Amino acid sequence: MTREELAKFDGREGRKAYGAVNGKIYDFSDSKLWTDGNHQGLHQAGHDLTDELKNAPHVRAVIERFPVVGQLEEPAPEAGGGGGKMIIGAVVAVVILAVIFLLMR
Repeated sequence: MTREELAKFDGREGRKAYGAVNGKIYDFSDSKLWTDGNHQGLHQAGHDLTDELKNAPHVRAVIERFPVVGQLEEPAPEAGGGGGKMIIGAVVAVVILAVIFLLMR
């Protein structure tokens, strides 16, 4: 399921409440803690909740109790993607080497 498809399952107006965590899509629809797709004002169904749940007060085992209904499809990397990170890494390395060189003089 794509992120766009997942967004349709926001739990509002009678729709199912799905959320993705670590690439798996879970169905929270039957949980009273996910009323209208909202979990205690902190999380909204229809999204990838992986980053949000890193700081959740419960463990992964709680999420894994819900039925898995699919996998979250990640978009294919764009051509040349990651090149910017390589350039930044090279610039940082040059700056570090320059500082070390200056300190050793």
